Amino acid sequence: MRSFNVQDCVTLAMEANTDTEHMMTIEGRVSPTMQIDPRRARFPCCIVWTPLPIISWLVPFIGHIGICREDGVILDFAGPNFVCVDNFAFGAVTRYLQISKEKCCISPDPSSYNSEDGYKQDAPGQDGLTWDDALQKSTQEFQHRSYNLFTCNCHSFVANNLNRLGFHSGGWNVVNLATLIFLKGHWVSTASMVRSILPFAIVFTLGLAFGGSTFLTYLAFFTCILVGWFLLGTYCFKNLIQL
Repeated sequence: MRSFNVQDCVTLAMEANTDTEHMMTIEGRVSPTMQIDPRRARFPCCIVWTPLPIISWLVPFIGHIGICREDGVILDFAGPNFVCVDNFAFGAVTRYLQISKEKCCISPDPSSYNSEDGYKQDAPGQDGLTWDDALQKSTQEFQHRSYNLFTCNCHSFVANNLNRLGFHSGGWNVVNLATLIFLKGHWVSTASMVRSILPFAIVFTLGLAFGGSTFLTYLAFFTCILVGWFLLGTYCFKNLIQL
């Protein structure tokens, strides 16, 4: 009879563990974990942000936003009937916020959100959606939508995804989403922070030097009009801004 040494036992244990992990992956119980890798533009399960030309130079907290699949690939609504895949529309990501799956309750329909009851849990035995399934459904929906900076934009797309994912029980819109990334987003690097803030600093300095109080008045007016539009469209005229 053959005797097993320590090396044989270790080999058998590793093979058994590999088989178990393989079966669990096939059954969908576990998914491979990935690390954030800005050099490859991979931000698994993250909301990502980058400044917009001209608009962000005047109002630095307004920018372009996207959401990422589990493998880190970025999805962003960038034009009529067009969702970019792995090609962030306005340049490299400068801020990101990783979303915990534990805080999500994925729903097949983002419109099923109720402010009082939140999302209804799936019926017993009903297969739940994965993170990527939810993003795919939102992508398919927005591939048949017209793009409008003021009524249906990149923030609408990400808010739709977050509501479908049931992140913090849903209820996301363009205003609280922009607030979330502005307050809790992490800078990718110091260079990214400089790239985002420097244009605003230059425009503000030049405007103040040459325009003085007149520049400040027009800047404040522009900011109030822009922010006011989204506040009114989100909280007063709820069908104005699409999600």
